[in-house]
Amino acid sequence: MQAYTVEQVAETLQIGRDKVYFLLRTGQLHSIKIGKLRRITDRHLAEFIASLESADEKS
Repeated sequence: MQAYTVEQVAETLQIGRDKVYFLLRTGQLHSIKIGKLRRITDRHLAEFIASLESADEKS
């Protein structure tokens, strides 16, 4: 299992760092904390993308 920084996720999704923090704050994207560090696992990322795909199918 991989764990990514907010910056790495922002780069992967090609969105801004602030947008990743917004997604975390609103519960749309989940993460884990290791001490003071926030990490997003590949599972969290996959679940987030799947939720976007299912929301798109409903539209």
